[in-house]
Amino acid sequence: MAHDQPPRPSRRGFLKAGGAAVAAGASLGAAQVAQAALAKTPAHSVDPQLAVEPFYGLHQGGVVTAQQSHTYVAALDLTTEKRDDVIALLRAWTDAAARLTQGNTAAPLSTTASTQAAQVDGMVENTSSSAPASKSGAKDDGSAYSPVNAKAAPDSGDVLGLGPCGLTITFGFGPGLFTKDGKDRYGLAARRPAALVDLPRFNGDQLIEQKTGGDLFIQACANDQQVAFHAVRQLARLAYGTAAMRWGQAGFLSGPRGQTPRNLMGFKDGTNNPSTAKPQLMNEFVWAGATPDAPWMEGGTYTVVRRIRITLEHWDNTEVDFQEQVFGRHKYSGAPIGKKSEFDAVDLKEEDKDGNPVIPENSHVRLSNQASNNGAQILRRSYSYNDSTDFYIERWPPWRQETEYDAGLIFVAHQSDPRKGFIPINDRLAKFDMMNQFTTHVGSAVFAVPPGAKPGSYIGAGLFEA
Repeated sequence: MAHDQPPRPSRRGFLKAGGAAVAAGASLGAAQVAQAALAKTPAHSVDPQLAVEPFYGLHQGGVVTAQQSHTYVAALDLTTEKRDDVIALLRAWTDAAARLTQGNTAAPLSTTASTQAAQVDGMVENTSSSAPASKSGAKDDGSAYSPVNAKAAPDSGDVLGLGPCGLTITFGFGPGLFTKDGKDRYGLAARRPAALVDLPRFNGDQLIEQKTGGDLFIQACANDQQVAFHAVRQLARLAYGTAAMRWGQAGFLSGPRGQTPRNLMGFKDGTNNPSTAKPQLMNEFVWAGATPDAPWMEGGTYTVVRRIRITLEHWDNTEVDFQEQVFGRHKYSGAPIGKKSEFDAVDLKEEDKDGNPVIPENSHVRLSNQASNNGAQILRRSYSYNDSTDFYIERWPPWRQETEYDAGLIFVAHQSDPRKGFIPINDRLAKFDMMNQFTTHVGSAVFAVPPGAKPGSYIGAGLFEA
């Protein structure tokens, strides 16, 4: 047994602590419990299962947070015509997210549920059903957790005992929240940020409607796959009767903690990101400022999500030298072609003995580089995905038709303005990038991610209460 590993709490011990937090929630409310937990728990635990990330704050978590090992991203379409329903949902989501990120259930467990759990598994003790009203206006006893069935359990219970796992939950608003089919459903059309543009159709796009768009966005990231999915599952259940799931996608990271992860093509992904440790870069490229049309977005960001399918069968039969030409980097070290280390500067002017660019003109690194895009940068926070196999037709030679992996990249990019970030960069890539012969963009969405919430308030309050 290794002696350098921190002792891990017993399953019963962890849940006993969780039960105490639930009991505290009955008297203090979810927001106060979250704040109390933050004061006692380090943001980055040695054990990724016990790591806790704050929910309340100036910015939402999951943007500049150190990237967790798993994600589940989802978009929902609003089905209600009532503005008050949307506000009530955002309040309920805020309360639930504040609890979930601290390792608690989405709503307090009832006495009956906790007693049964204790009898069966010794899992939860001394929780109370006599909870006061929550900040959302609903009784905090789980009865409002499922609008469809008031007797439904307050939480699915599938992650009891797993710990917070560094969970972050990030919410965003799609263009459909402001106007849809030419209609201003909630009186918000005049408050739509100019930066929240409808993305253009890029060269080579083969977008699938069921994997594109959405009125509301949820990004859950955690160090455990089940914890990330569980969070979205509970929030989607809260939305029954108000919003319906449009699409969802699970993703994962490959690579040691603290190192640049590799994508399914075997290359390091995100080396040239602006450093999240430098606030001045985040303010310049990631965080949105207060603009006259959208003062409520100050401290928020704009998030583009693209589902990019990779024809791995084609890629795997390509010589490594050519793969490196496609990327503009050495595959194993991650260094720019001609360099030795991953973080060596990319020299776009360097030429070989024949006068040709060392980094090819149509390589991914050159076309996406800040120097090729008028100084623009975006913060990539992408994940790989693997959805088994299906029948696929390639759009590039050799135009094969066969059963292939449905796998690729969940490209997630945060930026202060998509008009200056993702759109011009991707327009260049879509037209000239050598990588296009291996990739196809099949899903797309853009969202305004508002700033973080304050305890007692809710996500997006500035939009609705301005």
